[in-house]
Amino acid sequence: MAPQDSFRNEAKHSVLRPWLGIIALVAAMTVLRGVYAGLIDLRTDEAYYWTWSKESVLSFLDHPPMIAWFIRFGTAIFGDTSFGARFAGLVAMLGTQLLLADIVWRRTRDIRATVIVVAMMEASLYYGLLMTKVSPDVPLVLFVTAMAWALVRLADSDDARWWLAAGLFAGLAALSKFTIALLLPAVLAFMWVPAWRGRWLRNPYPWAAAVIAVLVFMPVLVWNMQHDWASFRFQAVRATETHPWSLRTLGEFIGLQFGLVGFVLLPVVLTGVALTAWRGYRRKDPVAILLSTAVIVPFLYFLSKSLSLRVGDTWPTFIWPFGFAAAAINLSMLSRDGWRPSFVALSFRWAKIAIVSGVAFVVLVCFYYLAMPFNFIGRTDPVGGEAGYEPVVSRTEAELQKTGATWIATTDYRTYAMLRRFFNNRVPVVQINERGRYQGFRSPDMSLIAGHVGLYVGREPENNPSMALWAQIPARREPLETVDRVWRGVVMDTYAIEKFTGWTPELSPPPDSPLFRWRVLAGDPLLNVVAEFNPSPAERVGRVRRLPSVAVLS
Repeated sequence: MAPQDSFRNEAKHSVLRPWLGIIALVAAMTVLRGVYAGLIDLRTDEAYYWTWSKESVLSFLDHPPMIAWFIRFGTAIFGDTSFGARFAGLVAMLGTQLLLADIVWRRTRDIRATVIVVAMMEASLYYGLLMTKVSPDVPLVLFVTAMAWALVRLADSDDARWWLAAGLFAGLAALSKFTIALLLPAVLAFMWVPAWRGRWLRNPYPWAAAVIAVLVFMPVLVWNMQHDWASFRFQAVRATETHPWSLRTLGEFIGLQFGLVGFVLLPVVLTGVALTAWRGYRRKDPVAILLSTAVIVPFLYFLSKSLSLRVGDTWPTFIWPFGFAAAAINLSMLSRDGWRPSFVALSFRWAKIAIVSGVAFVVLVCFYYLAMPFNFIGRTDPVGGEAGYEPVVSRTEAELQKTGATWIATTDYRTYAMLRRFFNNRVPVVQINERGRYQGFRSPDMSLIAGHVGLYVGREPENNPSMALWAQIPARREPLETVDRVWRGVVMDTYAIEKFTGWTPELSPPPDSPLFRWRVLAGDPLLNVVAEFNPSPAERVGRVRRLPSVAVLS
């Protein structure tokens, strides 16, 4: 073989090797996520979103409708299984990785940086495992990444038509979760800070993109026009509430980011974002400005919020893919910016350590939930805290047979969701309060409810007669039994099962009824009474004081 041919073959193998490695890693981790998605039953919030997928409404009180569409897509293919409900998340993960890879490749033409950004997604618990979780954050991650990809294509090509694609993806992201609003400063900085700002302000394409985004978002607008702007007012209460400062909630937020992004990966990413911001604003680089601002502004917002309330664990999910892209691009730019070779080598070394340790951690967590019989975390376990409903369901089914009851009443959306999931419409399940959650939902068969015996199923002490809630529900309640919800030998909750007679639930009470009002969910004083008897898993263990703005869904 000629020396030239040998050199070409070696060069070809050096190019193929990292691609083959990352493809093998993604394939293996995708299979692992698929096994997790199929074997771990839906948690309470996931079951709640699953109930949405069974309805034909434009939007919902808690969130826009995209997550319901994602679930319906997967269950149409794989049936009403856990894997079917989570399947779209597996697809969204792969789509996000492809988009990030293209962003980094277009900015660097560096194979190492491109492979690193894909591997960072696998090395973060947020994405390496939790993209299988049924959550509005899953479609949000995909569509905001697609929006950023379109803007990168715009910056590379100077083709204004990419604004239209960005507007489409922004609208789809807004149909996923309202927190896309936190990316508006990044898009405005991308548009106004670089030297091209005057041109885009005069160009019709950015404004056309805004119109497209609003048109795509129209289902949520129409639903809210029909329902007293409930979603926006509800979320506004949660976003603007203030409470006394708490170092505990601040520590929880920082600890969650280390655990869910990566103990080593988080510092690597934040360093890359900081250097990208410094480089972008100094040089007026639109892509660097976009990526860094998309991390910095939301992160600082959540950090400030964590000073006074518990930030939901999924809330920052949408920002870190931008951080991964910024960090990977920064690694490639260090040598071009004249940094010392030793610093460049050290930066790549820490990125590799972060990826290897992160992937190992994701695999270990997955193995813990799939294969290990032990509960090392106790009642605060984030998965176990929402598992073990089978005994509750079996005892409820037995009491249905024994008492002749034909329907089930609950006073908690979590219990409602799990019972509806397990019974799958074989028995009507009704949450008799918080009816503002279910506006537009199909009514259950009232011929099985009105005048018939029902069963009340609720967590103790949710059934306490002194609750203000029961003054609004004049039903006769006869205690039957209690049953523990147990996960790996640890009692997570105790449920009361009661015979429920003499009252027919009002499925559409008037807006001023305490059984309906969305304000009760957002922060009405009654919530404090209900919350005292309806604590979250963390509160049941540590008796953390409930704050109204995290009383519903993260």
